[in-house]
Amino acid sequence: MKMSTFVLVHGSCHGGWCWRNVTPILCKDGYSVYTLTGLGERSHLVNRDIGLHTHIRDIIQVFEFEDLDEVILVGHSYGGLVFGRVAEKIPQKIKRLVYLDGYIPQDNKSAFDLEPSLETLYKERALREQGKEWLVASYKPEEFGVTNRDDINWMSTRLSPMPWHTHDQSIRILNPLAKTLPKSYIRGVKHYLKPLFRHVRRYVEPFISSDFIREKMINDD
Repeated sequence: MKMSTFVLVHGSCHGGWCWRNVTPILCKDGYSVYTLTGLGERSHLVNRDIGLHTHIRDIIQVFEFEDLDEVILVGHSYGGLVFGRVAEKIPQKIKRLVYLDGYIPQDNKSAFDLEPSLETLYKERALREQGKEWLVASYKPEEFGVTNRDDINWMSTRLSPMPWHTHDQSIRILNPLAKTLPKSYIRGVKHYLKPLFRHVRRYVEPFISSDFIREKMINDD
């Protein structure tokens, strides 16, 4: 029987590095961890034109150049928007979508549309004093719900500012084949950044009842 292949898509301000403790568990299966352009070890490539559409292309290129098929696509937070559009473009290559505290993409909507309070926050955190109003300072590890001091120290040196256009670009969600893909939603019991994820309450519950096989609840104590 063919082993599953996992493609792990990180969220805002992170990079492929954030999956370090997960990938050993997947050793028996294939997996691909990729850092989105302008973040993590690719932060030297950041520029004002990078946006959600850039990151969608990043992941589609991984599928194309690594000849991936039957993939379990995992997206954390912002990564849910990225793979939402990837699934629209290449649903035939995807076995299951797994949202890890992720955005639920909606047709013709951006992250700012899904959670309007985010735009206000991003404006406050924009790096204007550095002449980079198109770049938004990273959240601190504690804002992501991290409490372990070693993990906080590890993350603090790796989190990257986020390009503005990752959150103001919308995507189209129209492909009927993509809508039939099996889906799972993994939600933390104590959700980090709770005020920023009210859209999860609006969209996840009906999504689970109609499209999701199951919802897993993870206690993040």
